[in-house]
Amino acid sequence: MNPSLPVARRGSSLASNLGLSERVFASPADRAMANSIDAGLERVEDGLVQEVRFTDRIADASTRYLLEAGGKRVRPMLTLLTAQLGDGVTDDVIIAAEAIEITHLASLYHDDVMDESDRRRGVPSAQTVWGNSVAILTGDLLFARASQLMARLGERAIRMQADTFERLVLGQLNETVGPADGDDPIEHYIQVLADKTGSLIAAAAQSGIIFSNADRAFEQPIISFGEKIGVAFQLIDDVIDLSQQPEQTGKVPGTDLRAGVVTLPVLRLAELAKTDAASAALFERIRRDVMPVDLAEAGDPVDTNTLASRIVPSRETVDAIVAELREHEATRATLAEAHRWARDAVAALAPLPDGSVKKALTRFADTIVERSN
Repeated sequence: MNPSLPVARRGSSLASNLGLSERVFASPADRAMANSIDAGLERVEDGLVQEVRFTDRIADASTRYLLEAGGKRVRPMLTLLTAQLGDGVTDDVIIAAEAIEITHLASLYHDDVMDESDRRRGVPSAQTVWGNSVAILTGDLLFARASQLMARLGERAIRMQADTFERLVLGQLNETVGPADGDDPIEHYIQVLADKTGSLIAAAAQSGIIFSNADRAFEQPIISFGEKIGVAFQLIDDVIDLSQQPEQTGKVPGTDLRAGVVTLPVLRLAELAKTDAASAALFERIRRDVMPVDLAEAGDPVDTNTLASRIVPSRETVDAIVAELREHEATRATLAEAHRWARDAVAALAPLPDGSVKKALTRFADTIVERSN
C-alpha cells in the first residue's frame, strides 16, 4: 500500500458529474485516477473562465452567461477520463477539453434560439435576455474561440473540430427540415440525435485518446462508445420528458410534447397508430390538443371558439394525454431502444484494457439509462 496516495475527495467531481457512485472508485488505482481527473477539471474550469472573456462589453457578458449558469461538464470529464489510457491529463488534453466544452456552450445558444426556449440551466435563456441576434452571434463567437483553441493543437485537431461542427449543423438542419418523402422517420430521428449529441460526445472521448498519446487502437472503440451513448442519453431524455416526477426532472411533464417537439415516443406512437385503433386515437388527440398545429390544416370551419380550444387546450386535457402516452407501449419501446444503444456502447469498449477507465465508462453508460427509473 502506498501511504502517499491521496484519498479521493468526498463528492468527487468525476463521480458526481458522470452520475457515478463513489463506490465505483474503491481501489487505490481508481482513487488515483479520480483525483487526477478532479484536478484536471479544476484546471479546465479556470481555463474556461479565461477563454470566454472578451474585451467587448456585450460579448464578454453574453459569452460568460451560460458558463456561469453552471453545467455538469460531462464532455470535458470524458476527455480527461479517456486520457488516462495514455499519458494522462497533459496540457494538450486540457486545451482540448476546454475547446470541446466551449463548442457545447456555443451550441446551446443556437439551440435555444431554434427551439424558442425560455430558460436554460435554471436562468432565462440568452435570447430572452438579449434577443435572437445577440444569442446567435454569441454562439458564433464561442465556436470561433473553440476553433482557436483547437488550432493550438495542430492540423488533426482542426479537422476533428471542423468535422464535428459540420455534424452539429447538419443535425440541427435535418431536425428543422424533417424527413424527406420516403425517409423512415425513426431512422431520420436517430441520425439527428447521433449528429446533434453523439458527435460531440464522441469528439470529447476521442480527444482524450489523441492528445494523451494513447494507443491509436483505442480511438475507434471510444468514438463508437461516445456516439452510441449520446443517442442513448437523448432517448432517455425523451422518456424523462413524460415523467410524472417534475421535482426530480426539473421539467413540467410533457414539456417537449407541449412545445411541438417530436420525440421517439410520438414517432413510435405514429407507427403503432397504423394498425392499432387505440394508438390512432391517442395520436390524433396529441395532434389536435397538444402539439401546435397550422391553422390552415386544422380542417374545421374557422370558428373562434373552436380554434381557441385547439390552440389553448385545458391543462387537465394535456396532462391526461401526457399520462396516457407515458404508460403507452410507444414509450416502453423508446426506453428499450435507449437500453439497447447503451448496451451497444458498452460492447464497443471491448478492445479497451480492463481497469479503472473501462469500469468508469461502463458504469457511466449504466447511469445514463438508470435516470428514467
